[in-house]
Amino acid sequence: MTKLAIGALVATLITAPSGLAAQQDSSASAELVAVQVDVAPTIDGVADEDIWARATALVTHDPLAEADLTIKAVYSGDSIYFLASYPDADESRTHKTQVWIPEQDRYRIGPDREDTFVFKWSMEPGPVDLRVDADRPYRADIWFWKATRTDPSGYADDKMHIYSPIEGPNSRTVLSKRGLRFFLDRPGDDGKSAYQTMVQAEHKGDRVPFYGPRQPQGSRADIRAKGVWRDGVWTVEFARKLVTNNADDIQFDIEQEYRFGVSRYEIAGRERNPKLDQPWYGAGEITEQLTMKFLNSIVANR
Repeated sequence: MTKLAIGALVATLITAPSGLAAQQDSSASAELVAVQVDVAPTIDGVADEDIWARATALVTHDPLAEADLTIKAVYSGDSIYFLASYPDADESRTHKTQVWIPEQDRYRIGPDREDTFVFKWSMEPGPVDLRVDADRPYRADIWFWKATRTDPSGYADDKMHIYSPIEGPNSRTVLSKRGLRFFLDRPGDDGKSAYQTMVQAEHKGDRVPFYGPRQPQGSRADIRAKGVWRDGVWTVEFARKLVTNNADDIQFDIEQEYRFGVSRYEIAGRERNPKLDQPWYGAGEITEQLTMKFLNSIVANR
């Protein structure tokens, strides 16, 4: 079954919360305002444009990272732009480095994991719990910036979360808050990613990269992104068309509001792994339900 077929089946199973539950979901949602600007920012991870200084910041706390995540949004023409920043003591620019084991005459994958930032956008109508222990199925659009795998090419990865009671081809079994069994499938969008593997069978050095950059293609090339680490802080800028017309993407209408969440770590439904340099990698989670709306009033660049 394809990811879109699974998604369509999931959509028929979803019923939006009603009554008090819906009110609680709505009232608990912090709000990000996307401001219209006359000149778009440059996606370089520097964020030195005046519009970013004047855009309203939304701050949400990530307890796993023990850090506040700051988000801003603007839109111009046919595109929307995001600025994300968070404190990080170390710049992690390697991922799964291949480490040579002389006595075994082979490489093993090292414990290093890259720095990341994740947007998770609901593709469902009405209030929704976007966590990986939710009690209802959903689909979500995932924007996954990766310091090693996507940043060198100037992109974020574009994927989906299909959270369903129906097992997918590569899904992971997870338990909901009520103990219900669900399956989390994380397919990439149609096209090619911004990275490729470079598996080495023969000795090429004691430590060699496992991934290399390439030009993404298709729907997986929708999101431009660039991150810069400086003085203990990551600054990451994102850009995407408001409307991509791809079935595996969320489409933005400036008259509507959108529910989303963010995470410092990859959201993959995995447990914390103390053997990794970043033990929470893959165990990231949405901790606050956020809402984005558009302000249809131009803020001019100075």
